[in-house]
Amino acid sequence: MRRPSPPRRRVALAAATAATAGLGMMLGGPAFADGGGGSGAVVTKAAIDPALVAGRGADLGIAEQNAFNAATNGTIIGPSTQAYTLPAEATGREAVQLTPGQYVEFTLPSATNAITVRYSIPDAPSGGGITSPLDVSVNGRDHRAMTLTSQYAWLYNEYPFSNDPNAGPLHPDWWTTECSCVPDQTTPAPVFPTPFRPNHFYDEQRLLLGHTYPAGAKLRLTVPAGAATTTIDVLDSQLVAPPKFDLFAANVLFFGADPTGQRDSADAMDQAIAFAQQHDLKVYVPPGTYQVNRHIIVDNVTIEGAGSWYTIFKGHQVTLSTPAPDGSIHTGVGFYGKDASVGGSHNVHLSGFAIVGDVRERIDTDQVNGIGGALSDSTIDGLYIHHTKVGIWLDGPMDNLKITDNVIADQIADGINFHTGVTDSLVQNNSIRNTGDDGLAMWSEKIADANDTFDHNTVQTPVLANGIAIYGGTDNTVSNNLVADPIREGSGLQAGSRFNAVPFAGHLWFTNNTTVRAGTYELNWNIGLGAIWIYALQSTISNDIEVSGDNFLDNTYNAIMLVSDFPVKDLYSISNVHFSNIEVDGTGTSVVSARAAGSATFQNVVARNVGAVGVNNCGSFHFTSAGSEFSLTDLGGNTGGGTTGPWLASWELPNTITCNDRPPVVAPPAPSPWS
Repeated sequence: MRRPSPPRRRVALAAATAATAGLGMMLGGPAFADGGGGSGAVVTKAAIDPALVAGRGADLGIAEQNAFNAATNGTIIGPSTQAYTLPAEATGREAVQLTPGQYVEFTLPSATNAITVRYSIPDAPSGGGITSPLDVSVNGRDHRAMTLTSQYAWLYNEYPFSNDPNAGPLHPDWWTTECSCVPDQTTPAPVFPTPFRPNHFYDEQRLLLGHTYPAGAKLRLTVPAGAATTTIDVLDSQLVAPPKFDLFAANVLFFGADPTGQRDSADAMDQAIAFAQQHDLKVYVPPGTYQVNRHIIVDNVTIEGAGSWYTIFKGHQVTLSTPAPDGSIHTGVGFYGKDASVGGSHNVHLSGFAIVGDVRERIDTDQVNGIGGALSDSTIDGLYIHHTKVGIWLDGPMDNLKITDNVIADQIADGINFHTGVTDSLVQNNSIRNTGDDGLAMWSEKIADANDTFDHNTVQTPVLANGIAIYGGTDNTVSNNLVADPIREGSGLQAGSRFNAVPFAGHLWFTNNTTVRAGTYELNWNIGLGAIWIYALQSTISNDIEVSGDNFLDNTYNAIMLVSDFPVKDLYSISNVHFSNIEVDGTGTSVVSARAAGSATFQNVVARNVGAVGVNNCGSFHFTSAGSEFSLTDLGGNTGGGTTGPWLASWELPNTITCNDRPPVVAPPAPSPWS
């Protein structure tokens, strides 16, 4: 599994002090559509008016409503992007905090029989989480109880994090921003407050209401007496179809599977799969909760559930008596193809069920993912994956996989990762929320991922790293996605030569994507990042990169960043990058920040509400009389700007040094429609 490089000591290149990361983005009030007749229902998409992101992201029939737009007698917290705080990890950087007796009440925008509540409750004083009740009522009656938990939230410290709120730094030999030092090389030794870097505060829970309520019904979440302080972020509501039944399949109940979850059903699943393979049948899993505490190996089989709200595979994390050959020290519930080294699996089709794991800590050698292995000529459709390490982690080489219409939430690491030689594959119309690492990633370690597409997905609140990241590879496409609210040390979109990925080759397309409140604070560099971040760390990036039709909205810092790490800035450069037909609405600093040698072209890049000089051009920091080592080419149509004038002014071209390493940050106004 991927591990980040240890942070390097930053090199201070300007006397300006770092701008605070605690910048709020006001949303301009609840002037959004009600989504279908629910008077007073404020439906958002990435916490802004859905019209601003039309055609981008997933469409799964789920209505998103932010608690800060609902009726409440609680306290709105935020807006803020200050790392390690509850508002920063909330959708839209705001949430509602409730103490016992307080409520938040949502007006349902359309017919609803199922809800998902995104929330946070405190950790136990010594870690490990607590449980706390929440009352759900509709129109003042039909009360139901939810039992919330923080057992899968609240991590601390440096990567790969700790469950102990009282632990000191895990890596005293790393440069640490809080003390501007390497702790074990510093006298006197620095003292760090505890908890140190708390994060991953939120979790979510689903509830079938048992009745269909019409648009306009009032759904209230109330914290009962004696319960913990509860922070409510988002209510997702939807109309779930009835369970699906299949009478002409190998029903797992006939093989001894237990739908009550009292007995382990893994062996029964194996028997049903073997029977289905022998008789050319599908495997059908009726409604129920099935206990599975290990991997189910799948090859040449179709497994269908009754729907992800009805058929649930739920397992305990199990400690292995001896580590597995791959380094795993635990196992848990998951559906795995065969390893690529033995040819992988083919013709696997998984649909209509939930996978709920029991992963509470990040151990990168552990294979405790929802879906794993190598799956060629296969499909994964309509799943709900919760509390595993990575929702879907594929180890190639493998080919022709389609991942569609899934919801992946609350992962310790990535949402979906194409690792090593995944080709001709598609990830489309999926919702990814609250990952502990990249939401979606292609990682071409050793062998290139090629001809793959991430299309029409929604990625929200990755706690660490990027919304969508492409690490090396050939001829890959990122299109029509919506990425919002990355939290720390990452961007909405990234192309990076890092993690020992093979160099980029051919083309890379970022087409018609929208980012919202993207570009985070890079803790180790002590600077803000761009909503799209092109990063040369281990090799030069010179393949054709086309960034076209994208919208970068409410950017916390820069919209576009091109950077090489300082120790290798004279080894690796970035060129052949082309930006066209782009709208930038609001930047805390510049539109473009160039911190590398190289070049890029710009055509029809329109910007407004820009907080600093349009181009922050540091090049490779040699500041020669010939100008910056990074050149910008104006191909026309680049208009608009902010308080400093046109964002791409003639005096900035082609390579005027405009380097302000850490400019003051001006929080932009809320995004609005373009005329």
